[in-house]
Amino acid sequence: MPLTPIAPESLTKIAVGIDRPEDVVVGKDGRVFASDHQCAVAEIFADGSFERLGPKGGAPNGLNMDREGRVLIANFGIYDKEDGPLQRFDPATGKHETLVAQVDGKRLTSANYPVMDRAGNIWCANSTHAETWPQALDGRTDGFIFVMRPNGATSIVAEGLKFPNGLALSADEQTLFCAQTSGADVMAFPVLPGATLGPGRRYGPVLGKLQQDVPAPPAQDLGYTDGVGMDAEGNLWVCLPAANKVVAITPSLEVVTVIHDLSGEIVNHPTNITWGGADLKDLYIGSIRAGYVLKGRSPVAGQPHIHQ
Repeated sequence: MPLTPIAPESLTKIAVGIDRPEDVVVGKDGRVFASDHQCAVAEIFADGSFERLGPKGGAPNGLNMDREGRVLIANFGIYDKEDGPLQRFDPATGKHETLVAQVDGKRLTSANYPVMDRAGNIWCANSTHAETWPQALDGRTDGFIFVMRPNGATSIVAEGLKFPNGLALSADEQTLFCAQTSGADVMAFPVLPGATLGPGRRYGPVLGKLQQDVPAPPAQDLGYTDGVGMDAEGNLWVCLPAANKVVAITPSLEVVTVIHDLSGEIVNHPTNITWGGADLKDLYIGSIRAGYVLKGRSPVAGQPHIHQ
């Protein structure tokens, strides 16, 4: 099915008043949760209202779920100069816990996005050890990807990355995709036995310009990559927040613009896309600027996560 562009005006604002909803995750039971800096996670209801759940602390960023319906939270500590661990929140019990605070002797300061595979491994990016935003996006290569295995053992599996951000697994789980925000691109890593990664390669082209490389580029040309998501036809959707744009890299490595809001009045700094609903065509879009989540219909179903 073709990737028909989605008109910004076809999207509906929900959870209005939420605080920096970086990401959204949808459970098998249809419950919808979003990042919120005022709590662990916020639950979004069918009428568009929301309720904050769990304790406030740090900066909940990327979200996902495990098979038991517990929400995996990458807590991005750079905002408050705090630790940035990988956490977990159970909506059924209210239990909030830290899963990983350091890996191979390195403290997590900016856990960004987690994804779990069918074997129960949790893959997650730690974007940077920079102390400020200007430093974080200056092209430094201090980011890494780590894994937490089912037995609790952790290790760094890829490093030397330029602000690694969103992650996605291919349908066969043989490839892990990772957005490099300050590389304006996406990297693809072969998944090897033992939950390790082989050397990465760029997947598709560079997706835009960077401010440090081009003086005052138009916002619509900026290629800072953020969240990624795989659809059921193998297209990798990539959010470009500075450009108010979402593109998709097809299996043939063609880049298709799926959403673009030049004004930013509706699609304002999109950071993550998530699919839900019975047919996995309900599309949710998170943001680092907007005080709401966007919901619409996708032309293609999402690739189901293990919890779906």
